Amino acid sequence: MPMIIPVLMAGGSGTRLWPLSREQYPKQFLKLLDDRSLLQNTALRVAQVEESAPPLVIGGDAHRFVIAEQMLQVGLSAATVMLEPEGRNTAPAAAVAAHYATSNYGPQAIVFLMAADQAVTDGAAFVAAVEAAARIAATGKIVTFGIQPTHPETGFGYIKVGDAIDGGAFEVAAFVEKPELAKAEAFIAEGGYYWNGGMFMFRADVFLDELKKLEPEMYAASLQSWNHAVKDIDFVRLEVNAFRKCRNESIDYAVMEKTQNIALVPLDAGWDDVGSWTFLGKLPANDAAGNRTRGDVMLEDSQNNLVHASTRLVSMVGMSDTVVVETDDAILVAPRSRVQEVKKIVQRLKKEKRSEAETSPRVYRPWGSYETVALGERFQVKRIVVKPGQKLSLQMHHHRAEHWIVVKGTARVWCGEKNFLLCEDQSTYIPLGHTHRLENPGKVPLELIEVQSGVYLGEDDIVRFEDIYGRTPAEKAKA
Repeated sequence: MPMIIPVLMAGGSGTRLWPLSREQYPKQFLKLLDDRSLLQNTALRVAQVEESAPPLVIGGDAHRFVIAEQMLQVGLSAATVMLEPEGRNTAPAAAVAAHYATSNYGPQAIVFLMAADQAVTDGAAFVAAVEAAARIAATGKIVTFGIQPTHPETGFGYIKVGDAIDGGAFEVAAFVEKPELAKAEAFIAEGGYYWNGGMFMFRADVFLDELKKLEPEMYAASLQSWNHAVKDIDFVRLEVNAFRKCRNESIDYAVMEKTQNIALVPLDAGWDDVGSWTFLGKLPANDAAGNRTRGDVMLEDSQNNLVHASTRLVSMVGMSDTVVVETDDAILVAPRSRVQEVKKIVQRLKKEKRSEAETSPRVYRPWGSYETVALGERFQVKRIVVKPGQKLSLQMHHHRAEHWIVVKGTARVWCGEKNFLLCEDQSTYIPLGHTHRLENPGKVPLELIEVQSGVYLGEDDIVRFEDIYGRTPAEKAKA
């Protein structure tokens, strides 16, 4: 069996699970089911497949440090993180993944392309289906996975199958667009229809041959982008201009619906695309009234509610069929039947250029994280956590001064020509315009409170002189 290369597509706009997901922290990074994120669970699940290589994670530049950190947290430091200059849908992602597999593992390496933000409850059934699909892909077939439907669903495309073929697979008779409810009900009644879960498996050379025939311009542009990719610290950056020449298209439209060399392997493993907060409704109920809750929640005379509390107590009295999602800076309340319309709120937030659409209160950086505790006119208070051995960039601010108070751990501080240590309960002042840097030289996380004061407190008020993570002054970030 050739090597299987798991390819996790980790892009996203952070709209469907707002307010927990944001543009800078979309749903694949969220911990919704347990103490691991959807991305981490996906990577660990596919690692159970025999002959699987370390994963290739394809994402955007803004998410690169979160991806790398989450892979490190679950022991997958050998994962490769490939950065797309911009989102161009799944067909260009599949193309550069196939070029990557060919270059690193040979042309007959098997690419397993999947979204990083889906959930599977039956890991053993998932592994069995993947290994069956790999045997078929090794023979030269392009394999799609058909999700066993559990109800008439109008939010997914369908795949109609034909005759059975060797290995428990089927011929593909047709791809069907998302149907109206009546048609979806007919599909379930008739049988032979599967949900299109957006997972594919193919030999790298087979897929590239098909792409070259069906989408020659995309093939050429993706190859050029891969051939001129550069290594940037721990990341692989695709060449910008060539990648942007790839047509913005899904793998379904570009290849799967046109090729004759295709097979379907059924997948019945408790799959869910986690497409909205109604996903919580599929989890076991917390009480006899059918409520499903996570976090600090107290309910009285309430039935069939979905409640996710992140930071404080959420209480409900006399409520039914309602979704409530609470975060530090935003609360969503909606009938279960209309929770998909959260996208309209996100669109309004973006139009009004409000931060709640883009960033979460806690912002993750390669050195750790920060969160705003208080914000007012000419002042801002932040809680900063720096991981052991990490340090912020050497920098300066034009419009603000800062006070740092250490509450846990030890800080090494550079301020102008001075270089000194601060222990717990000690503090220092960074005057406006002074070059400074913060480092954690210890073995435990460094926690401090930062009080900013000045006429402008935006994160783009930064001049970077040196940065060990390869960031530029143009990147909006807290050092």
